[in-house]
Order: sequence, then C-alpha cells, then structure tokens
Amino acid sequence: MDPLTWTGSLGSILVPLIVITAAVFLTGLILQLIMGVFAAEVKLQTNADGTLQGRGGLLGRLEKYTGQLFVLLVMLCAAFIVLSWVMPYGDAGILGEISKRFLPVWIALIATFGLSITFKRKLGLYGKLFDSTIGMIGFGLVMFWVFTAIFVGLFDMIATHDPLSQISGIKNKVPGFVVPDAEAEGLYPHYLLGGDNLARDIFSRMVEGSVIVMVIAPLATVFAFMVGITLGLPAGFYGGKLDTTLSFLANLILAFPVILLFYLLVTPEIVATGLPNFLAAFLFIFPLVFFGVLINSRYKTQSRKNILYLAIVLIPLAWLYLSTISAKGSPLYIWPNALDGFDIPGGILVVFVSVVFVNSPTVFRIVRGLTLDIKTRDYVAAAQTRGEGTWYIMLWEILPNARGPLIVDFCLRIGYTTILLGTLGFFGLGLPPESPDWGSTINEGRKLLLIYAHPALPPAIALLSMVLGLNLLADGLREESLKD
Repeated sequence: MDPLTWTGSLGSILVPLIVITAAVFLTGLILQLIMGVFAAEVKLQTNADGTLQGRGGLLGRLEKYTGQLFVLLVMLCAAFIVLSWVMPYGDAGILGEISKRFLPVWIALIATFGLSITFKRKLGLYGKLFDSTIGMIGFGLVMFWVFTAIFVGLFDMIATHDPLSQISGIKNKVPGFVVPDAEAEGLYPHYLLGGDNLARDIFSRMVEGSVIVMVIAPLATVFAFMVGITLGLPAGFYGGKLDTTLSFLANLILAFPVILLFYLLVTPEIVATGLPNFLAAFLFIFPLVFFGVLINSRYKTQSRKNILYLAIVLIPLAWLYLSTISAKGSPLYIWPNALDGFDIPGGILVVFVSVVFVNSPTVFRIVRGLTLDIKTRDYVAAAQTRGEGTWYIMLWEILPNARGPLIVDFCLRIGYTTILLGTLGFFGLGLPPESPDWGSTINEGRKLLLIYAHPALPPAIALLSMVLGLNLLADGLREESLKD
C-alpha cells in the first residue's frame, strides 16, 4: 500500500479552484477595506418593501461580489468534504480520509443546524443565535468538538488507533505514512497525521484529547459559576462587612499570578498535604447549597413539594459529591467503597480543583456587580413589597435578569479554561505525562518542532479552533442579547 497524499486524486480538480477562489476573495476583501476607508459614510435607508438599501457604486458592487465569492469558497470546501465520503479509500487523500472519520460529526452538525434553524423562533436566545453569522460559525466550531468528544468517548468512533499504543518504525513519520503489517494485525492502514516521537498516532491523540477538554472545561466552569453565584449574590445584595470580606478574599486570589497558583496547587508536595482534596470538599459543596436554597426559597410555603423536590435533587447530588471527594488513600476517605460510584484520578481532580479555584473569584466579581445594579430595579422593590424572602429575590428575580451577561461570560470562560488546561498540559502539571490532552501533545511535539512540525500542529489547531469558536459564540450571543 502506498503512502497517502494530502488531497489525492480529488485535489487535482478542486484544490486549484479553492486556491484561486480564496486568492480572489482575499484580494477583494483587502480592496474593500482600503476603499471603505475613503468612502463616504452611508446612512441606512429602506426600500419600499422595508428592506435596507445596499451601498451603491464601485464599493457596493465589490461588497456584493466578495460576499458571493465567500459563498462559493464555502461551497467548494463543502464539496471536497462530501465527495470524499463516496470515494474509495485513499483516492481522496489524507484530508478526505479525515473527513470520512468525522462523518458522524458532520451528520450530527447538519441535523443540529437544520432543526435549530427550522424552530429558531421558538427557542429563545438560542434560536436568535442563528440570526447571527458570527454566532453560527462559533456554534459550529464548538459543536464540532462537542460531537467529536461524544462519538470518541461514548461510542469509540473516529479515532483510528489507540492513542497510547506504539507501532515500531513510525516514530516521527510524516502524515499519510503506511502502518507496517496493518492488514495482518487488523489495524488502520495509515497514520493520517503522522507519528510522534514515541510512534503514537497523532490523529487519534488529537481526537481523544477533545474528550478531556470537553469533560473538564465545561464542568469546571459550571462549578466556578456555582461558587461565584452563591457568594456573589449575597455580597452584592447585602453589602456591608459581608461584601467587604468576600471581595477582599476574591481580590487576594486574583492577585496571585495564575501559573504560579497552578504550580503551588499541583506540585507533589502540596498534593501530599491533602490541600487539593480539602479544596475539592469545600468548592464542590456549593452546587448542593445553590440548588438547596433555590428550591427551598421557591417552595418553602408548600412543604410537601419542598421536601419532595429537595430529596429528588439533593440526594443524587450528595452521592455524587461524596463519591467525588472520597477516594481510597486520600485524606478524605469517608465514603465506603460499596457506595462509591466512581473514582476520579488524582491528577484530573487536582487540575479540576485548580481551574475552579482560579475562575471562581472572577465569576464572583461579575455576579456581585450585576447584583449591585439589578437590586435597584423596580421589580425588585415590588418583590420586597409583596413580602418575598431575600433569597427568593436574589435567585428568582435578580439572577434570571442577569442571565444575558452570565451566558456570554460562561462561553468565554470555557475558552479561558481550555487555554488553562492546555497550559497545564504543556508544562506537564497535574495530568499524566502520557495523557493525549492537547497541551501535553503540543509539548511533546514542540521538542522537535524545527525538524518535525506535524506532531505539534494538529493539537494546536484544535485548541485554536475550539477557543475561537467559543469567542465567536460569545460575540454572537452578546450581539443578539443586546437586540432585546
């Protein structure tokens, strides 16, 4: 079997078209930007049918043609992806075979976008996201990696090899290299993106790394928001000594350089003291507190419903909490093995706690600032006049009206957390050395970057696309929320 080229036979037709279209599009975009600097300001005017008038003249035609070229470029790239699905193995090259591996992801994305656009008027802020081009692009990039993590983690699809297995003779081999004796051993015929310095498949490590990011980053952000919301609401609402004390503690944590704080939390000497375990016990209790107060403040006058809802929510959360913080050999081994549902590896727990601990003060300050503003609104005064409890006002009046900025910050914070995870992996902190997370893979590849560029680039591009997607998604949500 021969090594794969990047585009195979399909590239001889489509690639020149894509290159020419992209070159003309970029040229038009540059000309458009230059001409836009000297063009007269355009005032928005409407046609008879209510639509906005377009810009006239040469610049208007250039904007129109540039938009059409962008659509053509997207269609050519989509044609390259779709045509590769029906071609025999190898004919579409490395890019085509990678596209085939992601076929479940493409189908899931098409279904998600189709249903979301069809019912967008019934889906609130999420539906309005599909009125924003930037928001849709960001959402597509994020959901690409979300679906990848789901299909890799739950269904063992997409990856071509075991991300930890080593095959003799493929150390630092270039993309498309043939796996020796692949047919006899039942292995995938090629390393699509080449091998690293330990002869492991880079493509498989890249897609497996998405699972680690998609598990830790959103969950850590959710926990950080639970801590920040639970402490930020009373600090902003009550003010006084409580606000002063909590704000001082938040500023104290924020004053530490993030990397130094991570070093302190994940070093073996600190881990041996049990500090991360005690921090986990403290930080992970906040979801129980939040949901307990949330339910009790709403249904405290209806005792049966209150007890029922508290039991339904808090019993599973308490079991998850005790199973998370309790592990054999740790300082907090307080939960019997018979009831322990799972054990989180020590390295992942330390990273998780570190990320939550670092992000919580920033969320606290955002929630506190929003609370200081919203508590002066008339509907809060009306709730106080009705005799509603303080926690009811904070959780059912103030918090829902702060959801717009918090949702935007949530998206951005997942991006920050993704970068932090990559930073930790890059420096070899917390996660095991053989972990396929993107940071560790980039670190392994950068050691020979001047000689072999291919091991470090795929995980770096994956990390970049994920963070870019989250930032674009946040921009789209902000744009649409401001229209309300």
